[in-house]
Amino acid sequence: MAEKKRDAESGKDDFNFAALSLSEKHHDTCPFCKESLCCSCREIDEEFKKVIEDKSYQHELLASLEENPAHSAQHKILQRSLSTRSKAKTFCHNSAYVPEGIRPTVIVLVGLPARGKTYISKKLTRYLNWIGITTKVFNVGDYRRRKTSETSHGFFDPSNAQASRLREECARLALEDVSHYLTVEGGEIAVFDATNSTRRRREAILEHCAAANFSVFFVESICDSQAIIEANILDVKVNNPDYRNLNDKEAALQDFLQRIQHYKTEYEPLDEQNAQDSQLSFIKIFNQGERFLINRLQGNIQSRIVYYLMNIKVGYNRCIYLIRHGESMLNLLGRIGGDSDLSERGRTFARRLGEWIDERCCDKDRPPLRVWTSHMHRTIQTAAFIKTPHVLSHWKALNELDAGVCEGMTYEEIAEKLPTEFANRDKDKFNYRYPQGESYGDLVARLEPVIMELERQSHVLVVCHQAVARCLLAYYMDVKHADLPYVRVPLHTVIRLTPVAYGCISEQISLDVACVDTHRDKPVNTDVARSSDDALSTLPEHY
Repeated sequence: MAEKKRDAESGKDDFNFAALSLSEKHHDTCPFCKESLCCSCREIDEEFKKVIEDKSYQHELLASLEENPAHSAQHKILQRSLSTRSKAKTFCHNSAYVPEGIRPTVIVLVGLPARGKTYISKKLTRYLNWIGITTKVFNVGDYRRRKTSETSHGFFDPSNAQASRLREECARLALEDVSHYLTVEGGEIAVFDATNSTRRRREAILEHCAAANFSVFFVESICDSQAIIEANILDVKVNNPDYRNLNDKEAALQDFLQRIQHYKTEYEPLDEQNAQDSQLSFIKIFNQGERFLINRLQGNIQSRIVYYLMNIKVGYNRCIYLIRHGESMLNLLGRIGGDSDLSERGRTFARRLGEWIDERCCDKDRPPLRVWTSHMHRTIQTAAFIKTPHVLSHWKALNELDAGVCEGMTYEEIAEKLPTEFANRDKDKFNYRYPQGESYGDLVARLEPVIMELERQSHVLVVCHQAVARCLLAYYMDVKHADLPYVRVPLHTVIRLTPVAYGCISEQISLDVACVDTHRDKPVNTDVARSSDDALSTLPEHY
């Protein structure tokens, strides 16, 4: 540690901005000096507890850091950590995921370019936010693009000292923002998306996170399949922000291939046989899910992350069709829930849907289309006219949100008979639970197995219900919980979802069959004492 401190003071280690030599007075008894920092998580925890419990020690440490300008970064990190970690913090509403008092987590991506790291980081972030764990991606490439417009492969050559310093600076800025997000903004998980391809870089990240009392989990993507690498590179030509505005796509391809070669010269994979690496928590993903290696998995959060990563399909050549059932008899009456049959227009839509699917999904080179419905009559009837060879499954998890005592009622009846319940739902529609029924939060939990199975499939048609479709769309399109219950999902419309490297493309295709509108926006006035007109101001026409 003393050696690291001397390096920092001499300016030799630009990235070692989180050295743990906080106080020379306490240096002789510092537990971090006894062994490598990346092997000292338990000692770090004990030392941090000591700092939190001993107020005089806190002030002494902060004062010593404040006096030395060279330690300004450490001073900020420690000050932020103490201001938040000394207080009990509930990390999310759903304690089943993140119990109170659990340390924030930094997920660190590792791997060469064109290995699907950004795809993984964005999907993982969407999933964690969807289940209620506040998560944000910090992509070092975005920081670099804000600093410089240089994107040629020479910028990534390890022998380019000036460019290397700039890339180190971008990583430092990203990590500082990670700390601010987790300690000040109330974030629970930060995803640090970069190559992080050397042990020196990973050790610096560990030091930074240890100083801030964050747990660290590494996710490495390794590809030795040339077919997978070529597919990823072809996708990068179109979607990578560095090449998006470059007209000569072949030149972009050649430049990117040279960039990969520069990274290969310094690449040090995580190695479970290495003395330092063996003490880390990580998952290695080989060839986009052909094989996995998991090392030192710790706690519920890491377990959930691994569970998800072992289910996702990283390849991009797939499509998900999401539709609501055809118009039902209860839709015509403006009544929610129930298990009614399709209306005449609903049956017309079902026939047209069958024709539309038969025209587009009859490719013999693809596996048979999978068609999923709920257990309710109106979804089963909607899928009945599909003739293309397909595998039909009925999921109870796809059933509509249970409205409890309000099942089969109109909004007007709920507003009249249960005005308090009606107003409370308008105030917080995602978390509100119908008496003897469900909330949107309950529905998200119910749909998690569906998402896991969807991630394994290539081509699926999901015939479901309004609330269910909203939850599934929120997962793919990264919709916040507050906005989720107001996502517009019209009847008689096919929503085509196409996962790509940097997100998901959503297209809506109307099949031109008339139907009622069941969408109700949030009213301006959500007070319990509001008038009936205010309560029903956003009610759709349904008669």
